[in-house]
Amino acid sequence: MVTAGTVRAEAPIESVQVRAYEIPTEDAEESDGTLRWTSTTMVYVEVHAAGHYGLGYTYADASAARLIDGLLAPELVGKDAMQTASRYACLIAKVRNNGPGGIAAMAISAIDIALWDLKGKLLQTPVSVLLGAARTETPIYGSGGFTSFSERELTEHLSRWVDDGIPRVKMKIGRDPDCDPQRVAAARKAIGRDAELFVDANGAYSRKQALYLADRFAESGVTWYEEPVYHNDLEGNRFVRDRAPDVMEVSNGEYGFTPYDFARMLQAGAADVLQADVTRCGGYSGFLAVDGLCQASMIPLSSHCAPYATLPVAAAAKMIRHMEYFYDHVRIERMLFDGTPDPQHGTLSPDLDRPGIGLEFKRADADRFAA
Repeated sequence: MVTAGTVRAEAPIESVQVRAYEIPTEDAEESDGTLRWTSTTMVYVEVHAAGHYGLGYTYADASAARLIDGLLAPELVGKDAMQTASRYACLIAKVRNNGPGGIAAMAISAIDIALWDLKGKLLQTPVSVLLGAARTETPIYGSGGFTSFSERELTEHLSRWVDDGIPRVKMKIGRDPDCDPQRVAAARKAIGRDAELFVDANGAYSRKQALYLADRFAESGVTWYEEPVYHNDLEGNRFVRDRAPDVMEVSNGEYGFTPYDFARMLQAGAADVLQADVTRCGGYSGFLAVDGLCQASMIPLSSHCAPYATLPVAAAAKMIRHMEYFYDHVRIERMLFDGTPDPQHGTLSPDLDRPGIGLEFKRADADRFAA
């Protein structure tokens, strides 16, 4: 395990560097219930201080890079990198006139992750330790099962997760509601009775449609129903949650950007399990705020996407149930970073021999994707 070096009282930020990369999907177009895509854009940030740099990233439009470079980076240069809470508060204040959500929140998320990575490297300590780890390993679920897949592709895709020792998998639904029960039944047959089966509608259904399909999905042993209706229809999510089969949990939160977004979801009773995306909700600082809300409300927390950026803070979150091991992001992060650990028995563990968040950017491999 890395041991702490000399404690630094201050580390002025010297520069902030940012670049966007557009990575094509592996084979062809992918889709879920409400969106189609052929590439994923990653906005990558480095914050430099005292001979070290911290890295962070978000999955957002390239305009987030322009926001960082033009508005947020000047707010950081010359300020103390060790004061992560102060830096976070200043960034939130800086985007007041642009709004704290959307692209602004994603840009701040990438910077916050980079600041924590830098702090860990300056102290020669893993970030999971700095944050006060609550566990040494975090359960994951395999996620993909796109609606663009044929039934054969879907079942082979999900079966691979289970064969690799991940005992819970998630598939996309909502593109063709009439076919969804059949696809879900085929998935259940392929993964066997012991693995957990999750579904994600990405808000594609109406309220009554979502409720009708909940009963059909229960026949295949589905225990997780993600965004059955539009995520901002909190009343609709509560409607489905209250009437769905008892074995089926409704989840929501991946599009939460600020603590107030998540507080509204909890107050509305819109989810059995809250989700938070570390690359959208304000990085580690924001994710831990969501964890606190979950703790106060006795609601479990699950992470959304970006598994290797999430791992250090997931290890510290008190209410975490599991992390999403999302197919596209696993592929991208393994391609562009060193230090991505392999799952072991359906869990991921931070590498305690690496300071910071444990990742190193493979710049030469990334250059061909520069946007």
